[in-house]
Amino acid sequence: MAVDLSKEMFHGYVRENGRVGVRNHVIILPVDDLSNAAAEAVAHNIKGVLALPHPYGRLQFGADLELHFRTLIGTGCNPNVAAVVVIGIEEGWTRRIVEGIASTGKPVIGFGIEGHGDHETIRRASHAAREYLQWASELRREQRPLVDLWVSTKCGESDTTSGCGANPTVGNAFDKLYGAGLTLLFGETTELTGGEHLVAARCRTPEIRAKFQFMFDRYQELVNRHKTNDLSESQPTKGNIAGGLTTIEEKALGNIQKIGRKCLIDGVLDKAEEPTGPGLWFMDSSSAAAEMVTLCAAAGFVVHFFPTGQGNVIGNPILPVIKLCANPRTVRTMAEHVDVDVSGLLRREMNPDQAGDALIEMMLRTANGRLTAAEALGHREFVLTRLFESA
Repeated sequence: MAVDLSKEMFHGYVRENGRVGVRNHVIILPVDDLSNAAAEAVAHNIKGVLALPHPYGRLQFGADLELHFRTLIGTGCNPNVAAVVVIGIEEGWTRRIVEGIASTGKPVIGFGIEGHGDHETIRRASHAAREYLQWASELRREQRPLVDLWVSTKCGESDTTSGCGANPTVGNAFDKLYGAGLTLLFGETTELTGGEHLVAARCRTPEIRAKFQFMFDRYQELVNRHKTNDLSESQPTKGNIAGGLTTIEEKALGNIQKIGRKCLIDGVLDKAEEPTGPGLWFMDSSSAAAEMVTLCAAAGFVVHFFPTGQGNVIGNPILPVIKLCANPRTVRTMAEHVDVDVSGLLRREMNPDQAGDALIEMMLRTANGRLTAAEALGHREFVLTRLFESA
């Protein structure tokens, strides 16, 4: 039976700015690589908070630095986050991130290590983290309309079953969610190569189409500037080729299946930018799984669809990643990583509508609190996108 989305509700955490999350994390957010140890020490002291270590944040500049701030601020602003403790080596950059997150109204505090040292910083940050965690533990879910749910997608370890089964399942679900007025996101700029004209044709206005083409051409120019002879081992990957995808065009045509048949592209975003309204949005982004999902979280999305063919284990600390797979072998050998088995599509035991409804049902269960496979297995990949070398 088809899911009647006009009547569907979910239970989420209503944040101070009106956005609704499906998780209730308190995160310890290091501004830079030098602050990772202190952030992880706080997470060790206060059970239940999440530290998000990463290797960047020193001597970045220009657009790369702006993306760094946008990603960290967006991560803290995500509705799946209840409160944030920011730790940086110095006060200036720490304060900038705190102020960006504070614009949402959620509890946030920052600590600079310089002039205090690790011990004192860890002590003060642990005290704040404990207070935030205990405060967040008393927050309760509220019933909300489905339009409050923001859903992103990205595929990984694709093979022939991706374009024939898992990706069209996302497309079927996206068509239904789009019709219900949700906010949706896709990206993976280089993996549209050879099919970019099909995406451009789906843009709602000439202005949106021009912006999409600019983003696509900009990424292509970057690739062409730095590649050696070709993109062998990158696009398509060795795993893609082993799975039957021999060209980037084949991969692109399968990838595009994720945006369905009815959706129009209502806007184009740069990396980690937040949409300004409902509809389907394209975000210029890396095709690397952990980078793309991190950018989706920073853009404010609270549930993620991840179709895979050969099997991908990606997760994220704050964005629940729902895995679906149409490859019977992967479902058998990597069952613990698969949330939705749509291999019945290839055996003709399931039709596309049934597969799409199964994914939406899992989305609702996840939004209501069910842990995804990646969450249960502890996959918390948090990988920032870099544009330049450091100064």
